Amino acid sequence: MNAQTQRVSVSGPAGALECALDVPADEPRALLVVCHPHPLHGGTLDNKVVQTVARAGLQLGCRTVRFNFRGVGASAGSWDEGAGEVDDALAVIAAFGAHDGATVLPLWLAGFSFGGFVAASAAARLPEGARPVRLALVAPSTQKQSVPAVPPDTLVVHGEVDDVVPLAATLDWARPQGLPVTVIPGVGHFFHGQLALLKTLLLRAWSVPI
Repeated sequence: MNAQTQRVSVSGPAGALECALDVPADEPRALLVVCHPHPLHGGTLDNKVVQTVARAGLQLGCRTVRFNFRGVGASAGSWDEGAGEVDDALAVIAAFGAHDGATVLPLWLAGFSFGGFVAASAAARLPEGARPVRLALVAPSTQKQSVPAVPPDTLVVHGEVDDVVPLAATLDWARPQGLPVTVIPGVGHFFHGQLALLKTLLLRAWSVPI
């Protein structure tokens, strides 16, 4: 993502997980973990939407981690139909959750597409006191995966003309929860030409005091 990005490895349930770590210049205010799109369709930690989300967190002073799911890049293991990938996310959260010894950073969690399903699922499995204080789902995979309900302050962003995850699927998922969905007109699944706007939406939402 930038010259200061560190490539590190942490232990996961299926072996080593490749991670990209970015650290702010000052003391971090939170830990942001970002989950990438579907491993079987080219999703990696270097995805442009994932990098955009990470840049927003870094700009706001987060210690930011992107990681490759099992079987992607230098991460060990193989595709596990979503269940193992949620376990991978939980392992990364645990590995990076402590900072400076006993000090635990507040958790921010985000995901794009399939990664949105993983982020929401990981958030639901964390103990009450360890759940993310910020959760952002970008074009979450609401049609092919069973995305759990999320907190009412979750940021959900979706493109109007998404040809991978129809907007209608995400609205159908959000409606019973009374959950707002931010829709970007004329935008497809990968936010081509609108990554700057996506970053602005994230910065705006995440700048509101908790």
